[in-house]
Amino acid sequence: MVIDIKGLQFRWQPSAPLVLALEDLTVTAGERLFIKGPSGSGKSTLLSLIAGVTTAAVGSVRVIDQALEQLGSVERDHFRADHIGYIFQMFNLIPYLSVLDNVTLPCRFSARRRTKARSRGRGLDAEARRLLQHLDMDQADLHQRAVTTLSVGQQQRVAAARALIGSPELLIADEPTSSLDADRRESFIRLLFDECRASGATLVFVSHDASLEHLFDRAIDLAVVNRSL
Repeated sequence: MVIDIKGLQFRWQPSAPLVLALEDLTVTAGERLFIKGPSGSGKSTLLSLIAGVTTAAVGSVRVIDQALEQLGSVERDHFRADHIGYIFQMFNLIPYLSVLDNVTLPCRFSARRRTKARSRGRGLDAEARRLLQHLDMDQADLHQRAVTTLSVGQQQRVAAARALIGSPELLIADEPTSSLDADRRESFIRLLFDECRASGATLVFVSHDASLEHLFDRAIDLAVVNRSL
């Protein structure tokens, strides 16, 4: 089991209303899970809990057989760096770094991912180029450019390659296609599936766009599974 959530209750402050309440949510290895729900249903909060950015006072969030609430903040940071790739809604690329340096950035923080990225017998830059090529961004002249010079679609692919490098077991995607048109969304998702399948990664994909859910193994509506608050 890659994700196992039991009896979760989350609120931002002890006296604040509940934001998220989940009795049970499991995600198996290699699964492609689509999470939908309206704004305010707790989608981004759930991702933060799965990634160990935040922890809940009630319940358990286990990721790759590790109860995140049992780890301190520094330990959670190390765990996330080693095991989780994250594609942010706004991509969060580093503007003063080149495309290649953005993609290889996780390997600076995780020896585990650095070793796995090099396991194919190539250097980090070569592995970054391979990922970019597989994500339909194979123009060599782009790789040394600053990410600020790229289109939105190109930045999206850089963000995906950064999340995938070093073969993390879990890939989290938070509304990564919100600024793309329908045709480009489906094309990008299928490329993402190909890379996850090749590395064996589990994908948790959040979007408000329910038209995408047919592409995934399973879909849940957070507004439904989230208990009445």
